[in-house]
Amino acid sequence: MPLRLFNTYSREIEEFHPLDSAGRVVKMYTCGPTVYDHAHIGNFRAYLFEDILHRHLELREFNVRRVMNITDVDDKTIQGSRNAGVPLKEFTSPFKEAFFEDLETLRIKQADFFPEATDPHQIAAMIEMIKLLIARDLAYQAEDKSVYFRINRFPAYGKLAHFDLSELRSTGRVRNDEYDKEHIGDFALWKAWTEEDGPVKWESPWGVGRPGWHIECSAMATQLLGDQLDIHCGGVDNIFPHHEAEIAQTEGCTGKHFVRYWVHCAHLMVEGQKMSKSLGNFYTLRDVLAKGYTGREIRYALMRVHYRAQLNFTWDGMEESRQALSRIDNWLDRLRAKADQDKSATADLRQGSSEFEEALDDDLNISGALGCLFETIQETNRALDLDQLNSAAASSWLEWWERVNSVLALEEVKKVSLPRDIADLAEARKQARLAKDWRKSDELRDRLADLGWEVRDTKDGQKITRRAGF
Repeated sequence: MPLRLFNTYSREIEEFHPLDSAGRVVKMYTCGPTVYDHAHIGNFRAYLFEDILHRHLELREFNVRRVMNITDVDDKTIQGSRNAGVPLKEFTSPFKEAFFEDLETLRIKQADFFPEATDPHQIAAMIEMIKLLIARDLAYQAEDKSVYFRINRFPAYGKLAHFDLSELRSTGRVRNDEYDKEHIGDFALWKAWTEEDGPVKWESPWGVGRPGWHIECSAMATQLLGDQLDIHCGGVDNIFPHHEAEIAQTEGCTGKHFVRYWVHCAHLMVEGQKMSKSLGNFYTLRDVLAKGYTGREIRYALMRVHYRAQLNFTWDGMEESRQALSRIDNWLDRLRAKADQDKSATADLRQGSSEFEEALDDDLNISGALGCLFETIQETNRALDLDQLNSAAASSWLEWWERVNSVLALEEVKKVSLPRDIADLAEARKQARLAKDWRKSDELRDRLADLGWEVRDTKDGQKITRRAGF
């Protein structure tokens, strides 16, 4: 079965065919965090669905080139730094670091690139895009010295969100990064400096100022992945205005169709209500960890519902996740014990064990995939109970599990005694991180990987595990 995905642009499930002429390289852009606070569990619901997609594409032998941006300058980050009374970089830095720690805790694969909006190279790219849009009369500098995109010069504006501009009341211009369709208007590409921005400013042909949120993603995506992408992901709240603006800006510059497949996940609810601080149901990942749950338990809870269906996060659901993982752990223990009885047995892979992968081919049907997993657990446990599963069959099911776990990333990590040379490298990396020598830290991580060891950074420090196949 070919992979099929629901495309927000067409509102249809479509077969997936990458732009790559050989059909194997996938260029994927995923909206990352705005680092004005710790990411909340709703954010991680989106990042986990994107992780499942990334992992499944790799399981299906696609070569994924993925970019996840870091928004470290926008209305929220500037407001936060001003309230804290510290420079923007000093304000955002701990939230960036916390974000990467949280990715490790939830076992979310690293993207190939994590560009930051304040990177001088990216700022320069944003300015060049805006210059080109002005040259093509798709943008203009207004009397407030800010530069705006002319939405009436881009007929396709509104097609992603599926609304008709002629039926909406235009408010003229919108300077804020976020707004709704009732306040539609020309949106800001470059914001002229104001006193509220303080020291946050860059030189440009239109005077000092800063980029708008939307142009940041267009520049970072095209700089790293080219003019056209296969997949662009995010939450449904990004569809308008953010992704709508990205299409207009990027296609206005390139004249090419920007994204082939737009894939969005639904909102997360908490105990049946929208998450908000006023209701007391607003949780960061760290809040849930503080209640005694593990990263993999949270991972399971946030990924077990289809990405296009609303996920209702509950504490009962967390307990169910804990029980589900216990079933998996016990099953694996039984299979390994049986497989160890006769190491010389010939593995005989069961026919039809591709059902898990085929479920994910169907628009990432995670419910169907998990259903296949737990049916398999039930059947093999019954066979083990009746002594009808030999060591060869147990080995074959463990091989199947390796493929399943390459997507789910749920297996319990067992503590192991590290060889002296590996322990020394791990300690050196720990010291490099404490010294914030990120380059050395990454180099040591790569050396450990070459030697067959995987490093994960968690709230409890780095964890070292043996990689499969070594």
